[in-house]
Amino acid sequence: MSTHFDQRRGLLGAALAAGTLGTATAAMPTGNAPDFTLRTADGKNLRLQEQRGRVVMVNFWATWCAPCRQEMPHLNRLYEKYRGSGFVLLGVNVDDDAGNAIVTATKLGVTFPVLLDAEKKVSKLYDVNSMPSTLLIDRDGKVRHLHRGYREGFELLYDQQIRALLKE
Repeated sequence: MSTHFDQRRGLLGAALAAGTLGTATAAMPTGNAPDFTLRTADGKNLRLQEQRGRVVMVNFWATWCAPCRQEMPHLNRLYEKYRGSGFVLLGVNVDDDAGNAIVTATKLGVTFPVLLDAEKKVSKLYDVNSMPSTLLIDRDGKVRHLHRGYREGFELLYDQQIRALLKE
C-alpha cells in the first residue's frame, strides 16, 4: 500500500516540477477577466479593473470549505512573497454571513484583501462551481490560469505561474 502512495506522490511531484497538473487546472479560459467591484472586509470598495498593471490572483473561498481553509496559509505566503513585485491576491468570500468570513480570515492570519460576495454575483459572473476556485490574471487583465479545488502541493504550481506572469 505504501508503494502505491509513494508512486502517486512521486507522480504529483513530477507533475508539479513540469508545471502541469491536469486535475489542478481547468480548461484555459480566454479573454479579459470580467470586471467587478466588491466591498472588502474593512469596508472599502475594491474594483478589479483598478488592479491593471499587476498580476492578480482571485481566490473564491468559503468558511465551510475545509480545503479553502487549508489553502489560506499557503496563499498568504505567496501574497507576502510577491506583493512587492506587482502581485495582488484577492480572496472573494461567498458566505452569506460576512461577519463569519471576517472572523475566519482573521483567525487564519490572512493579510491579503478579503472581498465579500454574499449575494454571489461575482461567483456567478465567473461561473464558480467548486470551492476553492482560483484564477490568475495577467497585467493586461486577461485570465491566464484557472484552478478548481485544492490539494496539498497546488501552491507550488501557483508559485510557478505567478513568477512566470510577473516576468512578462
